[in-house]
Amino acid sequence: MPEMLEVVIDSIRVGLMSQQRVVILREVDAERYLAIWIDPYMAEQITFALQEVEVARPMTHDLIRELLRTVEARILRVEVLSLKGDVFYGNIVLEVNGRNVDIDSRPSDALALAVRAHVPILVARDVMDAAGIIPDEDMEEEGEEFEDELATEGEGRLEVFEDFLEQLDIDEDEDDENSKNN
Repeated sequence: MPEMLEVVIDSIRVGLMSQQRVVILREVDAERYLAIWIDPYMAEQITFALQEVEVARPMTHDLIRELLRTVEARILRVEVLSLKGDVFYGNIVLEVNGRNVDIDSRPSDALALAVRAHVPILVARDVMDAAGIIPDEDMEEEGEEFEDELATEGEGRLEVFEDFLEQLDIDEDEDDENSKNN
């Protein structure tokens, strides 16, 4: 079994361009994050469980949890085991009649069960090393790249805005009048 790191669900976000959902997992003992794209239905399933929203009838993952409980199988943990291409592979670990059983799962389904069963969420260290991000370091690197880009190309790019601002016909007296009236 690979070395595993415990994570928690930090948030569920919506992509600005695609409206696709992403679940953000945060490493428990570090400020490292893992983003996994999920479909809107799964985002809703996870969000409902996190917010403890009561629904009139059991949702799919509530039903699965109850089925497992009824047959005396216990969810021990869920895992994100690997990343192949852009696809994450997950696992649900059950205890059935005193032995552990691994069930192949999409990470989003495993997460929806984990929040309902209140069990640990683990990510393989190699997955976190490959796809995890540390915001300060990543933003710092992006900031440096952006500053370098501005230094070499920035002046030409900003001239467009300067030209635009110069062409605006702004009556300063009218602006002062409006600000006094507000």
